[in-house]
Amino acid sequence: MTDAATNDTDYDIYFYWDPVCPFAWITSRWVNQVVAQRDYKVDWRFISLRLINKDVDYNAHFPPEYLDGHTAGLRLLRVAAKVRADHGRDAIGALYTAFGESIFDVAPEAEIRKIMGTPEHVSPILEALGLPAHLVDALDDESWDELLDAETDEARDKTGKDVGTPIIHYNPPAGPALFGPVISRLPSDEDALQLWDHVVGLATFPSFTELKRSLRELPALRALGADPDALNEPGKVEDWHGGSRRQNHEKG
Repeated sequence: MTDAATNDTDYDIYFYWDPVCPFAWITSRWVNQVVAQRDYKVDWRFISLRLINKDVDYNAHFPPEYLDGHTAGLRLLRVAAKVRADHGRDAIGALYTAFGESIFDVAPEAEIRKIMGTPEHVSPILEALGLPAHLVDALDDESWDELLDAETDEARDKTGKDVGTPIIHYNPPAGPALFGPVISRLPSDEDALQLWDHVVGLATFPSFTELKRSLRELPALRALGADPDALNEPGKVEDWHGGSRRQNHEKG
């Protein structure tokens, strides 16, 4: 199945996202903070963690919840691909926001983990956005996977393969692309612009390759038990490998 391409000059930013990645979600909200203050236009593109790891033994490499989570993300991206094909690229920003709020801006005890990527999860979102109910059928439509695989490869071709989500391509088609930034909490609006300028400055320096630390604070999200009134307090820090919380240090 195919999807209409976009003109590279139509957008200032390509943001590649998987709906179940908490770090991509927080980074996307930061990008929205920047967009609200500057005249940028974002093309919300697709990258699937399930397809990145299609040849990986999940039982050996990941915590037990990852297979179901990544598979749910793939199912949601099928719906997003169908929405984009039928309703245009500019419909995707609102859809991503609705997906993310339903997954991450909820109480830890919410039932979302049991229904994520099912019609019970997606149908109310489509209704709230005024989108046709039949789009929910795309959850099980594997014909979209070819497009999603190709767009996932497109994202990683811009950065190299040892990355996860999100990937941001600045000033396409000739501008640079980076994995991240990986942030665990939203900055103030003022700090959001400062961070943006620092990241773009690094990305556009011709010989810049990488800055990295694998220690990460858990994302400051309600779904993970963060206190909405104390989001600036340091949280639990874990050591991540290869962009994910893998069980061992073999690369997949």
